[in-house]
Amino acid sequence: MDFKEEQVVLFDGVCNLCNGFVQFIIKRDPKARFKFAALQSELGQRLLVYANKNLPYTDSVVYLRKGQIMTRSTAALNIARDLGSIWQIVAVFLIIPAFLRDAIYDWTARNRYRIFGKQESCMVPSEALKQRFLE
Repeated sequence: MDFKEEQVVLFDGVCNLCNGFVQFIIKRDPKARFKFAALQSELGQRLLVYANKNLPYTDSVVYLRKGQIMTRSTAALNIARDLGSIWQIVAVFLIIPAFLRDAIYDWTARNRYRIFGKQESCMVPSEALKQRFLE
């Protein structure tokens, strides 16, 4: 697979907030443009190497979009923009300097398990969604 032509979201597979974000994307992406992989998976770790990110890197969403590599708030906002429709409006927050956006993102990431909870293992997609998840 040539990841330079894909829209791949790497996420923390045991985080309830992250799994909710993935479900949010899936429901708003009827053309199935976005593909997903858990950061904890073997493929997720290989994609992090591909993206030149230091391991382990499980405290951020990572967005690989047609050769671009985005993390943290930049990744989340660009995913929303790429969903189109009303969701692209949130991309206006990209005008805020990344160090400010990422400070809020990092606080949320540090506290995500305490606030939103954690699963014992990574999410297992239903049969209908399996083609959206990379293995």
